[in-house]
Amino acid sequence: MPYPIDERIPLADASVSVEEIQAVAEVLTSRRLALGPKLSEFERAMADYVGVRHAVAVNSGTSALHLILEGLGIGEGDEVITTSFSFIASANCILFVRATPVFVDIDPTTLCIDPARVEAAITPKTKAILAVDVFGHPADWPELERIAEAHGLLLIEDSAEALGSTLGGRPCGSFGCAGIFGFYPNKQITTGEGGMIVTDDGELANVCRSMANQGRGEGDEWLEHVRLGYNYRMDELSAALGLAQLGRIGEFIESRTRVASWYEEELAACPEITTPSIADRATSSWFVYVVRLSDDFDAAQRNAILAALECEGIGCRNYFAPIHLQPFYREALGTKAGSLPVTERIGARTIALPFFNRLTRAQVARVAAALRSAIDEVRRG
Repeated sequence: MPYPIDERIPLADASVSVEEIQAVAEVLTSRRLALGPKLSEFERAMADYVGVRHAVAVNSGTSALHLILEGLGIGEGDEVITTSFSFIASANCILFVRATPVFVDIDPTTLCIDPARVEAAITPKTKAILAVDVFGHPADWPELERIAEAHGLLLIEDSAEALGSTLGGRPCGSFGCAGIFGFYPNKQITTGEGGMIVTDDGELANVCRSMANQGRGEGDEWLEHVRLGYNYRMDELSAALGLAQLGRIGEFIESRTRVASWYEEELAACPEITTPSIADRATSSWFVYVVRLSDDFDAAQRNAILAALECEGIGCRNYFAPIHLQPFYREALGTKAGSLPVTERIGARTIALPFFNRLTRAQVARVAAALRSAIDEVRRG
């Protein structure tokens, strides 16, 4: 029997306080709902937080990636090496500019792109590497930087899931020629929908800002357009919400780290699953909490466990489904099963558990108990 809705534990839940509500209300009262001061404040605060010179707010992380690729001149005939173990936007943006995504396998521990596989995939057509900080864990950026420099490639950081994560004390989003963040409600901070480009390249920032605003040039008249552009702007309400949320980022990361530690304690004695680990010199701001079933489980058994958790009123999901196995990519690029064995093995066995700032210890214990019970049930057949 389904749980009553008020007893269900959702997969994700945004933290919005009185301060955020007041910040949005102030914008409504001002009647300046677009292209106002809150947008500039949010961009400056984000650039300062990441430690870069420029930030450009847009309406989604997907738009942010698209603009970076356009701004860097990546296009038809170019190849971009990337990961299949990601949200589909990180590959779609490559197709937006008519370039070709080249998928390589992942590191089985961090779940981020494997630098050795990247180097082996470079061809004369390779223009860039687009790596992802998966689930908030930093990719191996020093090695990716070395590869990019050695081969004259552009390096782009999809840090949509990693605001607040660091590697060697350096914030995610500050590696490569540009990076992006996403602010969907399940992220570390939210603007409802929204994204941010971060870079030290002033020319790239200006071009991206222009393209996000219908191709208008800096200081140009309202109906003068200097390049092809898009309506990718972030509105003032979203910027005000994001600015207030960014002011609480330390609180949010602390809460998420605490919830992750509770899961680790509750699931440490469960031999059928592997819990997330953090590499040396890295910190994670914990976007989601994803466990992996051992290799003697298959995808059908994983799906049965997901169904059992849902019946117990617990939000859950397989996370991620490999991009190269998506129907569209199979048809468009001819990708097929067996080409990325690590990605496919892990993708068939992942379970994302409820994870958000206000999750309680008691709720974590309930989730862990239900997961162990579901695993036992599947084991018994």
